[in-house]
Amino acid sequence: MKELLKKHEKLVKQILKFGVVGGGAFLIDYSILYVLTEFVGIHYLISSVISFIISLIFNYILSIYWVFDVTKKQTAKEIIIFVILSVIGLGINQIVMYVGSDLLQIYYMITKLVATFIVMVWNFVTRKIFIEK
Repeated sequence: MKELLKKHEKLVKQILKFGVVGGGAFLIDYSILYVLTEFVGIHYLISSVISFIISLIFNYILSIYWVFDVTKKQTAKEIIIFVILSVIGLGINQIVMYVGSDLLQIYYMITKLVATFIVMVWNFVTRKIFIEK
């Protein structure tokens, strides 16, 4: 019983840490998306790719070293898996952005909130399965 509680406590801590890291990544992603689109004049779908990649790098570094506490050096296989999962996450992001903003005519910054939530769930589940082991 004590072992089970300890395992659940670790999971809760990971979720909380993931939320903090995700919140920081979200602020980076959301801010860069807005600045590139509104002030630089880049189309929102291109801005979305750029902001996603920058926030992904931030998220990756903190996820590996703080959330999932991966102390060993990442292998080429693990990095490739991370890149593949991230490309899928980017694809999910872009599809949600396009459907929400272009097809449903929802303001792109509101659509980004939905896309972020979906990709956040994707990231946590897949990183938990493939990165932490």
